[in-house]
Amino acid sequence: MNLLREVKTLVLKDLILEWRSKHAINSMFLYVISTVFVCYQAFKTVDDTLMWNALFWIILLFASINAISRSFVQESQYRQLYYYSITGPKAIILSKIIYNTILMVFLSVIAYLTYSVIFKNPVGDLLLYFVAVLLGSISFATVFTMVSGISSKTGNNSTIMAILAFPVIIPLLIVLIKLSNNALQGLDRGISIGEIAVLLAINVITVTISLLLFPYLWRD
Repeated sequence: MNLLREVKTLVLKDLILEWRSKHAINSMFLYVISTVFVCYQAFKTVDDTLMWNALFWIILLFASINAISRSFVQESQYRQLYYYSITGPKAIILSKIIYNTILMVFLSVIAYLTYSVIFKNPVGDLLLYFVAVLLGSISFATVFTMVSGISSKTGNNSTIMAILAFPVIIPLLIVLIKLSNNALQGLDRGISIGEIAVLLAINVITVTISLLLFPYLWRD
């Protein structure tokens, strides 16, 4: 119960700070709108459903990198020292994962609505595609939060972050694209159970690794 209370307090703190500054929300909104507009100027129309899907996930991937990669960078050393004295590492990493998940879900909804308005929406199964976008948002949040936490303890080295994220993001994107393609074609939902199970497993494993690894990084 104490851990849950600490996580809740930290998440509310991040949400309140973001609501006051609106830095991440405004920058993400600008990034998504401008990226979709540039794609529209370049392609005018996207008739191929596979290309429509791939372009959407590329936009969402780079938007998530910009939104989450600085999760720990914005925390000063003095603030981290203060957190170290009042809470534990598990509460810190869990709160960051939850906050970034909320942020990514919000970003994904904006991206999908904007993308669907500018480009014709060819999705055959809207519910299944929404599930794919939701699972993708959660997956990006968990993976990049874990990688950002590790990178912050190595001098925020962007090379380390790229090396750590690459082997996880590639198979994640493959599964997400396959699941969303099933939704685009309106296939039977039973076919996609395997992909959904894989995405859930990736999220569980990532969160578990974060809880096991971050306390050792936190000591430094």
